[in-house]
Amino acid sequence: MQVKIEDQSSIKKVLSFEIPKETISKELDKAYADLKKTVEIKGFRKGKVPRKVLENRFAADVHAEVAPRLIQESFIEAVENHKLDIVGGPQLDPPELKPDADYAFEITVEVKPQLDDIDFQGLEIKKTLYEVSEAEIESQIYMLQKTMATKRKVEDARPVKEGDFVLIDYEGFLNGEPFEHTPKVENYVTAINMAPLPKEFSEKLIGAIPVQDLDIEVVYADDFHDENLKGKTIEYKVTLKEIQEEVLPEANDDLVKGLEQYKTLDEVKAAIRDNLEKGIAQRVKHEMSEQVFSQILEKIDFEVPQALVEGELNGIISETEQAYSQNNTSLEEVGLSRELMQEKYRYVAEKQARRHLILDKMIAQEKIELSDEELDASFEEMAQAMSATKDAIKNFFNLDQRQFEYYKHTQLEKKAIDLIIEKSSVIEVTPEDAQAADAQTEEEGAEV
Repeated sequence: MQVKIEDQSSIKKVLSFEIPKETISKELDKAYADLKKTVEIKGFRKGKVPRKVLENRFAADVHAEVAPRLIQESFIEAVENHKLDIVGGPQLDPPELKPDADYAFEITVEVKPQLDDIDFQGLEIKKTLYEVSEAEIESQIYMLQKTMATKRKVEDARPVKEGDFVLIDYEGFLNGEPFEHTPKVENYVTAINMAPLPKEFSEKLIGAIPVQDLDIEVVYADDFHDENLKGKTIEYKVTLKEIQEEVLPEANDDLVKGLEQYKTLDEVKAAIRDNLEKGIAQRVKHEMSEQVFSQILEKIDFEVPQALVEGELNGIISETEQAYSQNNTSLEEVGLSRELMQEKYRYVAEKQARRHLILDKMIAQEKIELSDEELDASFEEMAQAMSATKDAIKNFFNLDQRQFEYYKHTQLEKKAIDLIIEKSSVIEVTPEDAQAADAQTEEEGAEV
């Protein structure tokens, strides 16, 4: 077998193969010999069918079995001999196999770019010193109060205002006739200016006094996510039956009685502060990582294989689809599609692929490894975050080796980022200074 490798770019190669006809003949002989042992043809004893008869009847099938095997074996041998770091699947249009001729074919592949050693030491990065404010804690307490709030009917004869809840009946009509996709709904409670009811409902309801009948026209846009409503004008007959107002429980120890792990409001506040501080730590780490990648990419430039970009893009879309699915909806129902997301997030996917390549290089360059102790500690951290046991985490990975290898690699990437930050010059700044610097950078960018 002969193979020639042509570089179309730093990441794309064309492998040209030529398998001599002697090899083709030998492989066909083996295939026909195996076929002869098993095939049954009327008029011939099993194992005694002449080669010519087999060729006349089964040539296409035999060639369809031999050609892919020769291509696969040749490709694997070439990849191993030339140490090609392939990403994605090979592209080829295999020609017809002829028994009396050499078999020539081409395979196009993408390979990981070969990066020079990265000069990562001495980067200058900023660390913003965020602090948890009492207002943030009180905001979380308020959200807790909201989840435990009750509603009571407003007895006074007053109009609906912002912040109210309303009890309504409604039915939609199309061209004056009842419409099957907007059936009558009774005793529906909703907050003013809250989905899923159209904003026109709130606009008309504000200022109304129960009991009152209202006619509300809603014009649905041509790109509205619901196929049954898009482009249609629906007349809603609405009856405002009563106004309800939200009653928040007091922020005291009684508020947390239903929370098993806490006994006092102060304990809840302490837990909120702890969670917010963890969030700050993650935010700071993310911001510093962004600066690291930005500065490294100013030093090096390389092509990114499209196979890696597509892999990242598919991951982004799949995660989004899963998130909507958990809320019993879909991309289409919110006006999205895989095609729109591919266009919108391709830049993000390429950015992620580029970062993974940088970290892969750092891991190899600095010979970064993950000790058993570090891996065990990461399992413990994951278990706490997921309210699971460490053994449960281990058992999960024991059942899925591929996920385990992926997880270990993410931990190696974290170590690589930590190493770069450790070797950087870190300047601590206040949130105000950081915001001012960002504003100046945006202004300079706009001028350019």
